Amino acid sequence: MFPRIFDRYLGKQVLSATLMGVLLLSGVMVLGNVYKKLDQLLGDTQLPLGVIAEFISLVIPFSLIFTIPWAFLTSILLVFGRLSADNELVSLRMTGWSMTRICTSVFALAISLSAICYWVNIELAPAAKNRMKMLFYEVALENPEALFQEGRVLEKIPGFRIYTGSREGREMKDLEIIETEKGLAKRNVRARRAVLETEAGVMDFTLHLYDAEIESITHTKDKKVDKIEFIKAGETAFKFPLSRLRDRSVRINPSMKTTDQLWQEVTSHNDSITGKKLDDKQVSPSRTELNKRYSFSLACFTFALVGIPLGVTAQRRETSTGFALSLITATVYIAFIIFGDTLNDNPKAMPHLIMWLPNVLFLSIGGWLFFRLSRR
Repeated sequence: MFPRIFDRYLGKQVLSATLMGVLLLSGVMVLGNVYKKLDQLLGDTQLPLGVIAEFISLVIPFSLIFTIPWAFLTSILLVFGRLSADNELVSLRMTGWSMTRICTSVFALAISLSAICYWVNIELAPAAKNRMKMLFYEVALENPEALFQEGRVLEKIPGFRIYTGSREGREMKDLEIIETEKGLAKRNVRARRAVLETEAGVMDFTLHLYDAEIESITHTKDKKVDKIEFIKAGETAFKFPLSRLRDRSVRINPSMKTTDQLWQEVTSHNDSITGKKLDDKQVSPSRTELNKRYSFSLACFTFALVGIPLGVTAQRRETSTGFALSLITATVYIAFIIFGDTLNDNPKAMPHLIMWLPNVLFLSIGGWLFFRLSRR
């Protein structure tokens, strides 16, 4: 009876601390990054609350990739640090229990959390990232006037930078448009008034400009200004190609592809979207992303093995000590992942194998520390 009671007690302590940590860390990461990501993706576009709520829900899976292992590691360090400080572990060892038996419930919890991380890494996060990339395009298609924010520069439409002085509905005033080509200004347009027009079934939208000044610029082959022409127009029209935005939005990188698509590219060397043949350098990012998903899924089990002896050795009640140890450990672990990502297009550097280095390293260190702890 007692072993079951202790297993429930220890498992409950670690699980409750982990859940609390996930909530706190996810809140910090989501609130700290959602506005930055919204600005990167949507700029200063005023959006309905439903769209903002959907965007936040898409950011959460990315936070879970990191917060579940980190919170689990922190909870292990805190719980086992307290058990050690209160000499509860000494009492259990005196009854004949081994460290492996004492930690059974924690290892079972680690396997369960690793299964959840596997689902998040393999299925949930890639789908959320793909959906997030398309969100701006859908907003622009359904409500294009929302792109034009007063006193702001719109840079999300490829080839254009647009400043809006003021806007009321679909009518803008003091509009400035810079059309670029290959990074060079091709045409500058200033209009006192502009009216946005869309057509059903037509992707591109049209701006009708009134009292406009148009400055056309041509460049030489060495990218120097060759000629500038000025035109005044009482009324003219300007078409904006949302199709370009769609093409950029639907462009998919390996982190947005499903695991099945990555396996297809690695085994067949054909792009899963276009069907084009891929060389080794083009396949390397897919292979690296695939290994990262599987490797990162084991983080909870790895942190359990290395966290238990660290927590017992620390023998501190202070939350700051356990949090500092978890921060250092998690930072070193993630540093290997980031390093592998930076080399993902260099197959000679074996970035897909680098993704497994943190697990190999920490499992080795954790196994050695746990063995020493068991021999005490």
